[in-house]
Amino acid sequence: MNNILEYLECSANEFPDKTAIIDPDHSCTYKELYDRARQIGSFLTEHTKAGRPVVVFMDKCVEALTSFMGIVYAGCFYTVINPDQPAARISQILDVLKTDCIISLGDSDDKLKELSFKGTIFDYRKLLSSPINTDRLKAVREKSLDIQPLYCNFTSGSTGVPKGVLVSHRSVIDFMEYFPSMFEITKDDVLGNQAPLDFDVSVKDIYSAFKTGASIVLIPKKYFSIPTMLLDCLCSYQVTTLIWAVSALCMVTQLRGFTYKVPDRVNKVLFSGEAMPASHLALWQKNLPHAKFVNLYGPTEITCNCTYYPVLRVFEPEEKIPIGKPFPNENVFLLGTGDKLISAEGETGEICVSGTALALGYYNNPEQTKKAFVQNPLNNLYPETIYRTGDLAFYNSRRELCFAGRRDFQIKHMGHRIELEEIELILNSYPEIDRACCAFDSVKNRLAAFYSGDLDKKELLKRMRETLPSYMIPSLCIPVLHIPVTANGKMDRKKLLEMCL
Repeated sequence: MNNILEYLECSANEFPDKTAIIDPDHSCTYKELYDRARQIGSFLTEHTKAGRPVVVFMDKCVEALTSFMGIVYAGCFYTVINPDQPAARISQILDVLKTDCIISLGDSDDKLKELSFKGTIFDYRKLLSSPINTDRLKAVREKSLDIQPLYCNFTSGSTGVPKGVLVSHRSVIDFMEYFPSMFEITKDDVLGNQAPLDFDVSVKDIYSAFKTGASIVLIPKKYFSIPTMLLDCLCSYQVTTLIWAVSALCMVTQLRGFTYKVPDRVNKVLFSGEAMPASHLALWQKNLPHAKFVNLYGPTEITCNCTYYPVLRVFEPEEKIPIGKPFPNENVFLLGTGDKLISAEGETGEICVSGTALALGYYNNPEQTKKAFVQNPLNNLYPETIYRTGDLAFYNSRRELCFAGRRDFQIKHMGHRIELEEIELILNSYPEIDRACCAFDSVKNRLAAFYSGDLDKKELLKRMRETLPSYMIPSLCIPVLHIPVTANGKMDRKKLLEMCL
């Protein structure tokens, strides 16, 4: 197998009339998805070259996923840009990609014109009027290699310019040959998609469904701030599988969603992106006692996830949930000071990963690629690329990896090295706190804690003095209605710090 289109083609052949994708406005069967994708692919083969990036300028919808597959049929790779993103960021992404064509629904074309986009904007509906050209599609497919790029997702860059993580067919195939079967995702499942399509969590939804013949429900972003709408959606579509960011799960429990309705068809909950507060997970476990829960870890650069931990018990509020062990065919190890291999229990090191699941690098950015994708310092005998995640971890007594924060969240304060996640773990263990986040104001050299819940500042400080050393107690404690999150569903520390200015 060398092309992810084989997943779609097998499901279209086996389940032609089964619903593949559903959004609030439209749906399509596997046969319709297959036919429309081939129409789009045929059209694109006349207007761009294989191997080129094609932008899908849409919010998540049936048309966006159909466009993805059409782009792949043309031998190209896709990047989705949400039209709601700031114009400056859209301009930066387009400058990195240097694409010559964009697919849109026509409702946001004025924004592209304001950005002086020089290429061609194709209306999605026009592409569907194109006939299928089997000869051209066959010619493209015959040249297909599994190392060719499939998609490019953009993350923030330390230089201020977004970095495009370029992922190949082989990396996704390598991951998907294990992922659905390991967590018992089958044709009978309905996956409730939470993640934006420009975030790699959605890759697990898309290709788990296409591989197995399951259905995907694309849940609108606004539902994740209105628990009643979200839970109604999960129940009405009989969703069985949630592969969500931690913040999305915490929103349901923080806003007491289960007092309204329990989506009792859900039998698999896989979460990632941040450390899951044990108190929130316990509420999910209580309300879905028969569901399987799995903690997943991994940055975009290693294609979704590299470790997993099935949660088989209820953790105490102050306990840290492990990130577990590596997925098959992935080598995950820790490097310490001087690139020394760490194997001792409790010793912290940087998480490093090797294997075919690694991304190809950052598109059109060789300098940043060389910094992150490097030769394994433990191997001087042959080329072996590893990705240095910048995340820290340690082994517990069961040889399970436990996340210990980001290197860039490790701060120096009052002469001590402090992990912000360690403070958050303690704060989240207080029953009266729904969610907490810590940030460091480097300008004024002070720690700040932001929290939602029913605990006044005086009592919070009293609790912290009982559980934290003085140098780890934030000098600012700011109650908020809710913790803001980024577009990728992670706590937005930057936005919180703006409250301190």
